[in-house]
Amino acid sequence: MMDNFTPGRFAGELAAAGIPEELHDWLGEYGVGALVVKMGIHFIEMSPERTVATMPVEGNTQVAGILHGGAHVVLAETLGSFAAGMHAGPGRQALGIEVGATHHRAIASGTVTGTCTAIHLGRTLTTHEIVITDEKGRRLSTARITNLIRDITS
Repeated sequence: MMDNFTPGRFAGELAAAGIPEELHDWLGEYGVGALVVKMGIHFIEMSPERTVATMPVEGNTQVAGILHGGAHVVLAETLGSFAAGMHAGPGRQALGIEVGATHHRAIASGTVTGTCTAIHLGRTLTTHEIVITDEKGRRLSTARITNLIRDITS
């Protein structure tokens, strides 16, 4: 029987999501999260300064057949939160306190790419900008997330 405390419980999930091996210890207790798995988010590059991931449009559409605006925000918040968490480091955690997005263009098929770039990496706050593009490099949305950094208390 596997539970949340079994070492390596999320190894397959981390590998499938493209998480680099050097980050498995950090995320091994929690995995990438059920929503990341459901949305099909796959990480390409990961650092506090720049985090990049892809997400399929298929399965993440709204009733009109285009990528759901909330899916844009899920991808953006995922990227910004992971980047902030890496910046926070051991014994600290990142908590999202604000996220906003502007949608510029619709997409009905294919894969989108989110590129998260640090705007501010402070001791207690981080801010990241996330640009989501289509396969032709056209900007679909622009988002910004601010995370509070705090010590983990037992």
